[in-house]
Amino acid sequence: MTTIDGEVAAGFEPVREAFAANFSQHGDIGAAVCVYQYGRPVVDLWGGIADPETGRPWTRDTLQLVYSATKGATATAAHMLAERGALDLDEPVATYWPEFAANGKADIPVRWLLSHQAGLIALDQPVPLNEALAWHPMAAALAAQRPLWTPGTAHGYHGRTWGWLVGEVIRRASGQTPGRFFADEIAAPLGLDFFIGLPADERDRVSHMVYQRPDIDLTTVPAESIPEELRELLAAWRDPNSFSNRAYAVTDPAAIDFDSPEVQAAELPASNGITTARALARMYAALIGEVDGVRLLTPETLESATKEQTGGKDQVMLIPSRFSTGYMLPTESSPMTGPSAFGHAGRGGSLGFADLEHGIAFGYVMNHIIEAPDDARATLLVEAVRRASA
Repeated sequence: MTTIDGEVAAGFEPVREAFAANFSQHGDIGAAVCVYQYGRPVVDLWGGIADPETGRPWTRDTLQLVYSATKGATATAAHMLAERGALDLDEPVATYWPEFAANGKADIPVRWLLSHQAGLIALDQPVPLNEALAWHPMAAALAAQRPLWTPGTAHGYHGRTWGWLVGEVIRRASGQTPGRFFADEIAAPLGLDFFIGLPADERDRVSHMVYQRPDIDLTTVPAESIPEELRELLAAWRDPNSFSNRAYAVTDPAAIDFDSPEVQAAELPASNGITTARALARMYAALIGEVDGVRLLTPETLESATKEQTGGKDQVMLIPSRFSTGYMLPTESSPMTGPSAFGHAGRGGSLGFADLEHGIAFGYVMNHIIEAPDDARATLLVEAVRRASA
């Protein structure tokens, strides 16, 4: 039986129960969950194993790579620059990044980068991975790339490219790399254990990820045996030229080892944030209110930042999705606490979000990457939070 450490405030005991059940019934190996309500922590729990190879336990200060939950942190940096007048989301990207105007992109506004409407999900020529980690070659390749659909007419999840696109705008507007801006302007004032570009002396605190192999390889199953509603997605998985595959093949090799020191040390503002559940929840708490005297955005900026920009069928994920300028918004399948919620999920289960109506900020991180429709870990935790905060 996994030992659960940490604290919960009175009334939030169901979250502890759901967290324990994630270990006993739903596959968690090492994980943490944190909830803030109206600026103060009401849940802060952790447990399990940080490194199954060595048996290293998950402790209060274990760090976890959270994949695309990083996008919420990067979006926050962009909105802080907008609030300060250093960035106008309705200005063309080329105002800040002149090279971006190439190949018919002169009129694409910054807003469309943040909301996945620019049509730059992939590259005609992938960039060698070591060059992509060095930043500038990937930025140059994206500046030269032609859009794969008419910008502004559709949206599709820019899973990998989003970080370099939005990050380069942050770099041009602020004079700092996105990871440095985040460290100085967000992490430091709030005391967050949250890094986009991991310092070498923090690496020993990072958990080791475990990837669950699917019980069945759907790409080899006859199409007629797949439910009709999944056949379009199956066809996309099987087609190397589909948007669903090309969006994750922008480097050469396409596969990226996110456990490697080189990848963790690089700045990948879409996908390699390394943090704790506590820091993730605390950041979102400071978006919807004050946390120890710090508020990241004014209510007016937050309202603008969380307003829906696009929704409907996603050209990459092939399911309905909704985005504001950088944040995911709730859908029928999205595990958030209500219609006023906003945030971002990460590959395999991690999740950070805030809900202004209920004063809730939530962070869940884990090292068992489960990519399956029936992975209910985050959903069960959020349901418990919803019941406790009702």
